[in-house]
Amino acid sequence: MVRKTTKSDTPAKRTPKNSKKIFVLDTSVILYDHNSIVNFDEHDVAIPITVLEELDEFKKGSDTKNFEARQFIRFIDKKAGEKDLQDWISLNGGKKGKFKVIMNPEPGEVDANKVFGGKKNDHLIINAALLLAKTEKTKQVILVTKDINLRLKAKALGLVAEDYETGKVKDLDSLYSGKSQIEDFNQDSIDKLYKEHSVSIDEIKKANKDFTPNSNHFYILKGSKSSTLACYNPFNETLDQLEKKSYCGIKPKNAEQTFALHAIANPDIKLVTLSGVAGTGKTLLALAGALDQRRDFKQIYLARPIVPLSNRDIGYLPGDMKAKVDPYMQPLWDNLKFIKNQYKEADKEYKQIDDMVASEKLLVTPLAYIRGRSLSNVIFIVDEAQNLTPHEVKTIITRAGENAKFIFTGDIHQIDTPYLDEQSNGLSYLIDKIKGNKLFAHVTLEKGERSELANLANELL
Repeated sequence: MVRKTTKSDTPAKRTPKNSKKIFVLDTSVILYDHNSIVNFDEHDVAIPITVLEELDEFKKGSDTKNFEARQFIRFIDKKAGEKDLQDWISLNGGKKGKFKVIMNPEPGEVDANKVFGGKKNDHLIINAALLLAKTEKTKQVILVTKDINLRLKAKALGLVAEDYETGKVKDLDSLYSGKSQIEDFNQDSIDKLYKEHSVSIDEIKKANKDFTPNSNHFYILKGSKSSTLACYNPFNETLDQLEKKSYCGIKPKNAEQTFALHAIANPDIKLVTLSGVAGTGKTLLALAGALDQRRDFKQIYLARPIVPLSNRDIGYLPGDMKAKVDPYMQPLWDNLKFIKNQYKEADKEYKQIDDMVASEKLLVTPLAYIRGRSLSNVIFIVDEAQNLTPHEVKTIITRAGENAKFIFTGDIHQIDTPYLDEQSNGLSYLIDKIKGNKLFAHVTLEKGERSELANLANELL
């Protein structure tokens, strides 16, 4: 029979909140951010030996998680030098705390293996943290993990457990949308936009004293008699009127799609993010806008991360590598087919798209296939970017060479990758960190245009 946990079994609860802390890191945190060990300020960090054993399983491979594992192992090895890893080792002189590796202890009064049944690595990590909390009575011991279930188990046994907060968007409700609707905008300003299509921001602000523009921000401006769509151009310091234009046969169906296509087609904007639920047209708009600029770039990449179903590696699937990845790429081919079908087979545009695919000027590929490449003179579209970590997004963008444009699309509420959520995924992180930069534009697409049935599902199910 499992014994009920008592307050005396949970020394972490008795520690003053303002005391120096010890953070126990789970494997999920390290695979998310190999620099996590140095992100706890003056506090100490403990690494269960079980975590090192799990990292050993991840060190081989070309995925980001393999890179994170290798980098962390190298960091620990370099910092330790000739020192004993079971002793506290300084992370960065007096500026940071210390770290050490904690071994698997003999089960104490509370044994996670007995409580939850079965000898699992998660239970060994909990037991190690429990013993540390019992022996380090002057410090608060906190288990840090991105595994929700592990946090719940730890809390059930009296441990303080937290998510890893670095890189998370603090307030999802205030995440930058890239667009605003302004009522009672000066009608004379709107009339001038219709007449001249571009008006200096100083003149706009004189007539609209509360108007504060942001770089590449989009506006629905409503006056007393008419309304218009506009965007602030930070390069010319003007408010530019926008018109609905077709790109490769795709015409925007609402203001948001007009904004998105303008951002994609604007040569001064080098980084674009589009977020929205299924059916809002994110991928289709990105591809149509990119194809319309095919003469300005050497190549167009359309990529997405492969997230295997049921957490099984794609190696389990039948066929060669192409056969394994094709099902994951099919949504991208579907969007390309939709654009082709805007033309007749005899049209030159139809043949041009086929020729681009055949010559690999348009390349549909898994994201992992482009790692390590320098990307110059290309448009690079990353679909399903919400399934990337912040580090993966940074790694992709740092591959940008001359005349490169990057477009990230995704639905931040539909996460298929373990240990990521709406606040910690790479797309949310990118939108939050880069907003306001003149090289960047973002649009949150809210109105579904796929079908009435799709909209019904998004709204009610």
